[in-house]
Amino acid sequence: MKPVLLVDIVGLTPRLVTERTPNLRAMATCAPMSTVLPAVTCSAQATLLTGKLPGEHGIVGNGWFTRDIAEIALWRQSNALVTAEKIYETARKRDPAFTCAKIFWWWNLGAPVDWSITPRPFYPADGRKIPAVYGAPHEYATRLEDELGKFPFFDFWGPKSGLPSSRWIADAAISTLERERPTLTLVYLPHLDYDFQRYGPDDPRSQQAVVEIDRVFGDLRAAADKHGAAVVVVSEYGITPVSRAVHVNRALREAGLLQARATPAGEILDVFASRAFAVADHQIAHVYVRDPRDRDATRECLSRLSGVDQLLEGSELERHGLAHARSGDFVAVATADAWFTYYYWLDDAHEPDFAPTVDIHRKPGYDPCELFVDPNLALPALRVARRLLQKKLGFRYLMDVIPRTPALVRGSHGRLPDDPRDGPVCLSSLPWAAGETQAAGEVAMTSIRNRVLGLLERK
Repeated sequence: MKPVLLVDIVGLTPRLVTERTPNLRAMATCAPMSTVLPAVTCSAQATLLTGKLPGEHGIVGNGWFTRDIAEIALWRQSNALVTAEKIYETARKRDPAFTCAKIFWWWNLGAPVDWSITPRPFYPADGRKIPAVYGAPHEYATRLEDELGKFPFFDFWGPKSGLPSSRWIADAAISTLERERPTLTLVYLPHLDYDFQRYGPDDPRSQQAVVEIDRVFGDLRAAADKHGAAVVVVSEYGITPVSRAVHVNRALREAGLLQARATPAGEILDVFASRAFAVADHQIAHVYVRDPRDRDATRECLSRLSGVDQLLEGSELERHGLAHARSGDFVAVATADAWFTYYYWLDDAHEPDFAPTVDIHRKPGYDPCELFVDPNLALPALRVARRLLQKKLGFRYLMDVIPRTPALVRGSHGRLPDDPRDGPVCLSSLPWAAGETQAAGEVAMTSIRNRVLGLLERK
Protein backbone atom coordinates (compact mmCIF):
# COMPACT_ATOMS: atom_id res chain seq x y z
CA MET A 1 0.00 0.00 0.00
CA LYS A 2 1.09 3.57 -0.68
CA PRO A 3 1.39 5.60 2.55
CA VAL A 4 -1.07 8.49 2.94
CA LEU A 5 -1.09 11.46 5.30
CA LEU A 6 -4.65 12.76 5.88
CA VAL A 7 -4.62 16.19 7.54
CA ASP A 8 -7.76 17.83 8.95
CA ILE A 9 -7.19 21.61 9.10
CA VAL A 10 -10.31 22.78 10.87
CA GLY A 11 -11.92 25.90 9.44
CA LEU A 12 -9.93 25.92 6.20
CA THR A 13 -11.99 27.03 3.17
CA PRO A 14 -11.27 27.38 -0.55
CA ARG A 15 -11.29 31.16 -0.11
CA LEU A 16 -8.39 30.90 2.37
CA VAL A 17 -6.06 29.01 0.01
CA THR A 18 -4.23 31.96 -1.57
CA GLU A 19 -0.74 33.29 -2.21
CA ARG A 20 -0.50 33.78 1.58
CA THR A 21 -0.58 29.97 1.98
CA PRO A 22 2.15 28.79 -0.41
CA ASN A 23 2.39 25.30 1.09
CA LEU A 24 -1.31 24.61 0.74
CA ARG A 25 -1.45 26.28 -2.64
CA ALA A 26 1.30 24.00 -3.91
CA MET A 27 -0.97 20.95 -3.62
CA ALA A 28 -1.88 19.38 -6.97
CA THR A 29 -5.65 19.71 -6.56
CA CYS A 30 -7.87 22.07 -4.58
CA ALA A 31 -11.65 21.92 -4.63
CA PRO A 32 -14.60 22.99 -2.49
CA MET A 33 -16.02 20.12 -0.45
CA SER A 34 -19.61 19.63 0.60
CA THR A 35 -20.25 19.19 4.29
CA VAL A 36 -22.96 17.59 6.41
CA LEU A 37 -25.64 18.98 8.64
CA PRO A 38 -24.65 19.71 11.34
CA ALA A 39 -21.35 21.10 10.08
CA VAL A 40 -19.54 20.45 13.37
CA THR A 41 -16.42 18.51 14.30
CA CYS A 42 -17.76 15.19 15.54
CA SER A 43 -20.34 14.76 12.76
CA ALA A 44 -17.97 15.82 9.98
CA GLN A 45 -15.11 13.62 11.16
CA ALA A 46 -17.41 10.60 11.42
CA THR A 47 -18.53 11.23 7.83
CA LEU A 48 -14.94 11.62 6.62
CA LEU A 49 -14.03 8.31 8.27
CA THR A 50 -17.06 6.32 7.11
CA GLY A 51 -18.43 7.94 3.96
CA LYS A 52 -21.87 7.96 5.59
CA LEU A 53 -24.24 10.71 6.69
CA PRO A 54 -25.05 11.38 10.38
CA GLY A 55 -28.35 9.53 10.08
CA GLU A 56 -26.36 6.41 9.17
CA HIS A 57 -23.25 6.63 11.38
CA GLY A 58 -25.17 8.09 14.35
CA ILE A 59 -23.00 11.11 15.16
CA VAL A 60 -25.71 13.75 14.98
CA GLY A 61 -23.61 16.51 16.56
CA ASN A 62 -20.85 17.16 19.06
CA GLY A 63 -23.30 15.79 21.60
CA TRP A 64 -26.86 14.67 22.08
CA PHE A 65 -29.43 13.56 24.65
CA THR A 66 -29.37 9.81 25.26
CA ARG A 67 -33.01 9.05 25.85
CA ASP A 68 -32.76 5.67 27.59
CA ILE A 69 -30.45 6.95 30.34
CA ALA A 70 -31.77 10.54 30.19
CA GLU A 71 -28.33 12.16 30.02
CA ILE A 72 -26.80 14.82 27.81
CA ALA A 73 -23.32 13.86 26.65
CA LEU A 74 -20.97 16.07 24.64
CA TRP A 75 -17.49 15.47 23.27
CA ARG A 76 -17.39 11.72 23.85
CA GLN A 77 -14.56 9.91 22.12
CA SER A 78 -15.37 6.21 21.96
CA ASN A 79 -14.77 4.81 18.48
CA ALA A 80 -17.72 2.46 19.04
CA LEU A 81 -20.20 5.37 19.01
CA VAL A 82 -19.66 5.66 15.25
CA THR A 83 -21.95 2.89 13.98
CA ALA A 84 -20.44 2.46 10.52
CA GLU A 85 -17.19 0.97 9.27
CA LYS A 86 -14.28 3.37 9.50
CA ILE A 87 -11.58 3.74 6.86
CA TYR A 88 -8.91 2.06 8.97
CA GLU A 89 -11.18 -0.94 9.54
CA THR A 90 -11.80 -1.32 5.80
CA ALA A 91 -8.14 -0.87 4.90
CA ARG A 92 -7.02 -3.59 7.31
CA LYS A 93 -9.55 -6.01 5.81
CA ARG A 94 -8.04 -5.36 2.41
CA ASP A 95 -4.44 -5.68 3.55
CA PRO A 96 -3.50 -7.24 6.93
CA ALA A 97 -0.15 -5.40 6.73
CA PHE A 98 -1.92 -2.02 6.85
CA THR A 99 -1.01 0.19 9.82
CA CYS A 100 -2.58 3.43 11.04
CA ALA A 101 -1.72 6.31 13.36
CA LYS A 102 -4.59 8.45 14.62
CA ILE A 103 -3.24 11.71 16.03
CA PHE A 104 -5.87 13.86 17.76
CA TRP A 105 -8.65 12.94 15.35
CA TRP A 106 -11.92 12.40 17.18
CA TRP A 107 -13.42 8.95 17.87
CA ASN A 108 -9.99 7.90 19.04
CA LEU A 109 -10.61 5.88 22.20
CA GLY A 110 -10.70 2.19 21.44
CA ALA A 111 -10.09 2.74 17.73
CA PRO A 112 -8.53 -0.34 16.08
CA VAL A 113 -5.40 1.50 14.98
CA ASP A 114 -1.74 0.87 15.74
CA TRP A 115 -0.87 4.23 17.33
CA SER A 116 -3.27 6.80 18.73
CA ILE A 117 -3.10 9.85 20.94
CA THR A 118 -5.83 12.21 22.07
CA PRO A 119 -6.55 14.69 24.91
CA ARG A 120 -7.89 12.90 27.99
CA PRO A 121 -7.59 14.63 31.40
CA PHE A 122 -7.54 12.84 34.74
CA TYR A 123 -10.43 13.58 37.12
CA PRO A 124 -9.36 12.67 40.69
CA ALA A 125 -11.98 12.04 43.37
CA ASP A 126 -11.28 15.42 45.00
CA GLY A 127 -12.80 17.27 42.04
CA ARG A 128 -9.60 18.39 40.31
CA LYS A 129 -8.96 18.14 36.57
CA ILE A 130 -5.41 17.22 35.62
CA PRO A 131 -4.53 17.82 31.94
CA ALA A 132 -3.26 14.71 30.19
CA VAL A 133 -3.32 12.77 26.95
CA TYR A 134 -4.34 9.18 26.33
CA GLY A 135 -2.22 7.08 24.02
CA ALA A 136 -2.42 3.54 22.72
CA PRO A 137 -0.14 1.84 23.25
CA HIS A 138 0.57 3.77 26.44
CA GLU A 139 4.29 3.89 25.74
CA TYR A 140 3.60 5.69 22.43
CA ALA A 141 2.17 8.73 24.24
CA THR A 142 4.92 8.56 26.86
CA ARG A 143 7.60 8.58 24.19
CA LEU A 144 6.05 11.55 22.41
CA GLU A 145 5.83 13.62 25.59
CA ASP A 146 9.40 12.63 26.54
CA GLU A 147 10.54 13.79 23.11
CA LEU A 148 8.36 16.89 22.64
CA GLY A 149 7.50 17.91 26.19
CA LYS A 150 4.05 17.73 27.76
CA PHE A 151 1.17 18.40 25.41
CA PRO A 152 0.16 22.08 25.87
CA PHE A 153 -3.37 21.26 26.98
CA PHE A 154 -4.41 24.82 27.79
CA ASP A 155 -3.43 25.87 24.26
CA PHE A 156 -5.83 23.24 22.89
CA TRP A 157 -9.03 24.66 24.42
CA GLY A 158 -9.88 27.60 26.64
CA PRO A 159 -8.91 31.29 26.73
CA LYS A 160 -5.26 30.46 25.99
CA SER A 161 -6.01 28.35 22.91
CA GLY A 162 -3.53 28.99 20.15
CA LEU A 163 -0.76 27.79 17.88
CA PRO A 164 1.33 25.71 20.35
CA SER A 165 -1.22 22.87 20.42
CA SER A 166 -1.30 22.50 16.63
CA ARG A 167 2.50 22.81 16.51
CA TRP A 168 2.84 19.99 19.08
CA ILE A 169 0.36 17.78 17.19
CA ALA A 170 2.22 18.33 13.93
CA ASP A 171 5.55 17.52 15.58
CA ALA A 172 4.01 14.36 17.03
CA ALA A 173 2.90 13.38 13.53
CA ILE A 174 6.35 14.09 12.07
CA SER A 175 7.95 11.95 14.79
CA THR A 176 5.45 9.17 14.10
CA LEU A 177 6.08 9.26 10.36
CA GLU A 178 9.82 8.98 10.95
CA ARG A 179 9.75 6.28 13.64
CA GLU A 180 6.68 4.16 12.91
CA ARG A 181 6.08 4.69 9.17
CA PRO A 182 2.30 4.10 9.25
CA THR A 183 0.44 3.31 6.08
CA LEU A 184 -2.21 5.90 6.97
CA THR A 185 -1.57 8.82 9.31
CA LEU A 186 -4.53 10.93 10.47
CA VAL A 187 -3.66 14.38 11.87
CA TYR A 188 -6.02 16.99 13.33
CA LEU A 189 -4.89 20.65 13.43
CA PRO A 190 -7.38 22.91 15.30
CA HIS A 191 -5.58 26.26 15.07
CA LEU A 192 -8.03 28.12 12.82
CA ASP A 193 -10.94 27.29 15.12
CA TYR A 194 -9.80 29.70 17.82
CA ASP A 195 -9.38 33.24 16.52
CA PHE A 196 -11.99 32.66 13.81
CA GLN A 197 -14.58 32.10 16.55
CA ARG A 198 -13.17 34.80 18.81
CA TYR A 199 -12.85 37.59 16.26
CA GLY A 200 -14.54 36.42 13.06
CA PRO A 201 -12.93 35.21 9.83
CA ASP A 202 -12.08 38.66 8.48
CA ASP A 203 -10.14 39.91 11.50
CA PRO A 204 -6.37 40.39 10.92
CA ARG A 205 -5.65 38.02 13.81
CA SER A 206 -7.64 35.30 12.07
CA GLN A 207 -5.89 35.94 8.78
CA GLN A 208 -2.54 35.67 10.55
CA ALA A 209 -3.63 32.29 11.93
CA VAL A 210 -4.04 31.09 8.33
CA VAL A 211 -0.42 32.03 7.59
CA GLU A 212 0.72 30.25 10.76
CA ILE A 213 -1.11 27.00 10.02
CA ASP A 214 0.26 26.99 6.46
CA ARG A 215 3.78 27.00 7.90
CA VAL A 216 2.91 24.10 10.20
CA PHE A 217 1.43 22.22 7.28
CA GLY A 218 4.58 22.87 5.25
CA ASP A 219 6.61 20.96 7.83
CA LEU A 220 4.12 18.08 7.72
CA ARG A 221 4.20 18.00 3.93
CA ALA A 222 8.02 17.84 3.94
CA ALA A 223 7.95 14.89 6.35
CA ALA A 224 5.35 13.12 4.20
CA ASP A 225 7.41 13.66 1.06
CA LYS A 226 10.43 12.18 2.81
CA HIS A 227 8.31 9.15 3.71
CA GLY A 228 6.94 8.87 0.16
CA ALA A 229 3.41 9.51 1.36
CA ALA A 230 0.60 11.08 -0.60
CA VAL A 231 -0.99 14.01 1.24
CA VAL A 232 -4.69 14.86 1.48
CA VAL A 233 -5.94 17.94 3.32
CA VAL A 234 -9.58 18.26 4.36
CA SER A 235 -11.57 20.50 6.64
CA GLU A 236 -14.88 20.09 8.41
CA TYR A 237 -16.60 23.43 7.89
CA GLY A 238 -15.98 27.10 7.29
CA ILE A 239 -16.49 29.68 10.02
CA THR A 240 -18.74 32.62 9.18
CA PRO A 241 -19.24 35.99 10.91
CA VAL A 242 -21.96 36.16 13.55
CA SER A 243 -23.35 39.15 15.42
CA ARG A 244 -26.00 37.73 17.74
CA ALA A 245 -26.76 34.83 20.04
CA VAL A 246 -30.08 33.01 20.30
CA HIS A 247 -31.10 31.75 23.73
CA VAL A 248 -33.18 28.78 22.64
CA ASN A 249 -33.47 27.16 26.08
CA ARG A 250 -34.48 30.43 27.72
CA ALA A 251 -37.26 30.75 25.15
CA LEU A 252 -38.45 27.25 25.98
CA ARG A 253 -38.33 28.05 29.68
CA GLU A 254 -40.28 31.26 29.27
CA ALA A 255 -42.90 29.25 27.38
CA GLY A 256 -43.20 26.88 30.36
CA LEU A 257 -41.66 23.95 28.49
CA LEU A 258 -38.25 23.77 30.20
CA GLN A 259 -37.71 23.25 33.90
CA ALA A 260 -34.59 23.81 36.02
CA ARG A 261 -33.86 22.48 39.48
CA ALA A 262 -32.49 24.71 42.22
CA THR A 263 -29.36 23.24 43.81
CA PRO A 264 -26.66 24.52 46.18
CA ALA A 265 -24.50 25.02 43.06
CA GLY A 266 -27.09 27.00 41.08
CA GLU A 267 -29.88 25.92 38.76
CA ILE A 268 -29.44 22.69 36.81
CA LEU A 269 -31.40 21.76 33.70
CA ASP A 270 -33.98 19.15 34.74
CA VAL A 271 -34.40 16.77 31.80
CA PHE A 272 -36.96 14.70 33.70
CA ALA A 273 -39.33 17.56 34.48
CA SER A 274 -38.81 19.49 31.22
CA ARG A 275 -41.37 19.05 28.48
CA ALA A 276 -38.84 20.28 25.92
CA PHE A 277 -35.21 21.40 25.98
CA ALA A 278 -32.36 21.94 23.52
CA VAL A 279 -28.81 20.67 23.25
CA ALA A 280 -27.21 23.72 21.64
CA ASP A 281 -24.31 23.10 19.25
CA HIS A 282 -22.97 26.20 17.49
CA GLN A 283 -25.57 27.04 14.81
CA ILE A 284 -27.78 23.99 15.30
CA ALA A 285 -29.75 22.75 18.30
CA HIS A 286 -31.31 19.35 18.87
CA VAL A 287 -34.63 19.92 20.63
CA TYR A 288 -36.06 16.98 22.56
CA VAL A 289 -39.77 16.80 23.40
CA ARG A 290 -40.80 14.39 26.14
CA ASP A 291 -44.49 14.06 25.21
CA PRO A 292 -45.66 14.18 21.57
CA ARG A 293 -48.59 16.28 22.73
CA ASP A 294 -46.10 19.10 23.39
CA ARG A 295 -44.73 19.16 19.85
CA ASP A 296 -47.11 21.86 18.67
CA ALA A 297 -46.28 24.15 21.59
CA THR A 298 -42.56 23.58 21.05
CA ARG A 299 -42.84 24.23 17.33
CA GLU A 300 -44.77 27.43 17.95
CA CYS A 301 -42.24 28.67 20.53
CA LEU A 302 -39.23 28.07 18.30
CA SER A 303 -40.81 29.19 15.05
CA ARG A 304 -41.35 32.69 16.39
CA LEU A 305 -37.87 32.94 17.94
CA SER A 306 -35.74 35.50 16.13
CA GLY A 307 -32.54 33.96 14.78
CA VAL A 308 -34.06 30.56 13.96
CA ASP A 309 -33.83 30.04 10.20
CA GLN A 310 -35.15 26.49 9.91
CA LEU A 311 -36.93 24.05 12.19
CA LEU A 312 -36.46 20.55 10.82
CA GLU A 313 -38.61 17.57 11.75
CA GLY A 314 -39.82 14.29 10.29
CA SER A 315 -39.17 13.96 6.56
CA GLU A 316 -36.98 17.09 6.61
CA LEU A 317 -34.54 15.33 8.93
CA GLU A 318 -34.48 12.40 6.52
CA ARG A 319 -33.85 14.74 3.58
CA HIS A 320 -30.84 16.24 5.37
CA GLY A 321 -29.43 12.82 6.35
CA LEU A 322 -30.09 13.51 10.03
CA ALA A 323 -32.90 11.11 10.88
CA HIS A 324 -31.56 9.05 13.79
CA ALA A 325 -32.70 8.00 17.25
CA ARG A 326 -30.10 10.31 18.78
CA SER A 327 -31.45 13.37 16.94
CA GLY A 328 -33.89 15.75 18.53
CA ASP A 329 -37.57 15.72 17.66
CA PHE A 330 -36.75 19.07 16.08
CA VAL A 331 -33.43 20.36 14.82
CA ALA A 332 -33.24 24.16 14.85
CA VAL A 333 -30.84 25.83 12.40
CA ALA A 334 -29.74 29.39 13.11
CA THR A 335 -29.66 32.22 10.61
CA ALA A 336 -26.25 32.87 9.05
CA ASP A 337 -25.48 35.70 11.49
CA ALA A 338 -26.54 33.88 14.67
CA TRP A 339 -25.62 30.98 16.95
CA PHE A 340 -27.33 29.13 19.82
CA THR A 341 -26.33 29.38 23.49
CA TYR A 342 -26.98 26.62 25.98
CA TYR A 343 -28.12 29.10 28.68
CA TYR A 344 -31.34 28.09 30.44
CA TRP A 345 -31.36 30.24 33.61
CA LEU A 346 -33.36 33.47 33.61
CA ASP A 347 -31.65 35.17 36.55
CA ASP A 348 -27.85 35.51 36.66
CA ALA A 349 -28.00 35.05 40.43
CA HIS A 350 -29.09 31.46 39.75
CA GLU A 351 -26.54 30.50 37.12
CA PRO A 352 -24.86 27.11 37.70
CA ASP A 353 -21.37 27.05 39.19
CA PHE A 354 -19.91 25.62 35.98
CA ALA A 355 -21.08 28.59 33.86
CA PRO A 356 -17.93 30.72 34.47
CA THR A 357 -15.56 27.77 33.95
CA VAL A 358 -14.20 25.71 31.06
CA ASP A 359 -16.35 22.60 31.41
CA ILE A 360 -17.14 20.92 28.09
CA HIS A 361 -18.86 17.92 29.65
CA ARG A 362 -21.11 19.46 32.31
CA LYS A 363 -22.65 22.20 30.19
CA PRO A 364 -25.70 20.98 28.21
CA GLY A 365 -24.38 22.53 25.02
CA TYR A 366 -21.35 24.10 23.39
CA ASP A 367 -19.98 27.30 24.93
CA PRO A 368 -17.66 29.37 22.69
CA CYS A 369 -17.31 31.91 25.50
CA GLU A 370 -14.77 29.47 26.92
CA LEU A 371 -12.35 31.01 24.42
CA PHE A 372 -12.35 34.27 26.41
CA VAL A 373 -11.36 35.61 29.81
CA ASP A 374 -14.18 37.61 31.35
CA PRO A 375 -13.47 41.26 30.43
CA ASN A 376 -15.37 42.39 33.53
CA LEU A 377 -12.73 40.92 35.83
CA ALA A 378 -10.58 43.75 37.21
CA LEU A 379 -7.43 41.64 37.58
CA PRO A 380 -7.93 38.41 35.62
CA ALA A 381 -4.28 37.34 35.90
CA LEU A 382 -4.51 37.65 39.68
CA ARG A 383 -7.71 35.60 39.71
CA VAL A 384 -6.04 32.85 37.69
CA ALA A 385 -2.91 32.91 39.91
CA ARG A 386 -5.05 32.62 43.02
CA ARG A 387 -6.95 29.65 41.61
CA LEU A 388 -3.72 27.93 40.58
CA LEU A 389 -2.35 28.41 44.10
CA GLN A 390 -5.50 26.84 45.52
CA LYS A 391 -5.00 23.93 43.14
CA LYS A 392 -1.34 23.54 44.12
CA LEU A 393 -2.26 23.54 47.81
CA GLY A 394 -4.85 20.84 47.22
CA PHE A 395 -7.93 22.98 47.85
CA ARG A 396 -11.14 22.69 45.88
CA TYR A 397 -11.50 25.60 43.51
CA LEU A 398 -13.33 26.90 40.44
CA MET A 399 -11.36 28.50 37.60
CA ASP A 400 -14.19 31.03 37.29
CA VAL A 401 -12.84 33.35 34.59
CA ILE A 402 -15.16 32.60 31.64
CA PRO A 403 -17.61 35.35 30.61
CA ARG A 404 -21.30 34.84 30.09
CA THR A 405 -21.22 37.49 27.37
CA PRO A 406 -22.16 35.86 24.05
CA ALA A 407 -21.75 39.15 22.17
CA LEU A 408 -17.98 38.54 22.38
CA VAL A 409 -18.27 35.64 19.91
CA ARG A 410 -17.76 36.79 16.31
CA GLY A 411 -17.58 33.53 14.35
CA SER A 412 -19.57 30.29 14.25
CA HIS A 413 -20.53 27.32 12.08
CA GLY A 414 -22.95 24.41 11.93
CA ARG A 415 -25.40 25.34 9.20
CA LEU A 416 -24.69 24.51 5.57
CA PRO A 417 -22.64 27.22 3.82
CA ASP A 418 -24.39 29.69 1.53
CA ASP A 419 -21.33 29.76 -0.77
CA PRO A 420 -19.13 26.67 -1.41
CA ARG A 421 -16.07 28.93 -1.20
CA ASP A 422 -16.90 29.47 2.48
CA GLY A 423 -17.37 25.77 3.23
CA PRO A 424 -14.79 23.04 3.71
CA VAL A 425 -12.07 22.22 1.20
CA CYS A 426 -10.26 19.16 -0.14
CA LEU A 427 -6.66 19.27 -1.40
CA SER A 428 -4.47 16.44 -2.65
CA SER A 429 -0.79 16.16 -3.50
CA LEU A 430 -1.70 13.70 -6.26
CA PRO A 431 -4.36 14.12 -8.96
CA TRP A 432 -7.48 12.09 -8.36
CA ALA A 433 -8.21 9.14 -10.63
CA ALA A 434 -10.61 9.80 -13.52
CA GLY A 435 -13.54 8.14 -11.80
CA GLU A 436 -13.06 10.25 -8.67
CA THR A 437 -13.42 13.67 -10.29
CA GLN A 438 -16.62 15.70 -10.07
CA ALA A 439 -18.08 17.49 -13.07
CA ALA A 440 -19.22 20.44 -10.95
CA GLY A 441 -15.81 20.75 -9.30
CA GLU A 442 -17.10 20.09 -5.77
CA VAL A 443 -15.89 17.08 -3.79
CA ALA A 444 -18.45 15.25 -1.67
CA MET A 445 -17.44 14.82 1.97
CA THR A 446 -18.91 11.32 1.78
CA SER A 447 -16.38 10.47 -0.97
CA ILE A 448 -13.21 11.16 1.06
CA ARG A 449 -13.09 7.71 2.62
CA ASN A 450 -13.08 5.95 -0.77
CA ARG A 451 -10.73 8.52 -2.30
CA VAL A 452 -8.15 7.87 0.42
CA LEU A 453 -8.63 4.11 0.10
CA GLY A 454 -7.93 4.55 -3.62
CA LEU A 455 -4.69 6.41 -2.89
CA LEU A 456 -3.62 3.69 -0.44
CA GLU A 457 -4.01 1.11 -3.20
CA ARG A 458 -1.93 3.01 -5.76
CA LYS A 459 1.51 1.70 -6.58
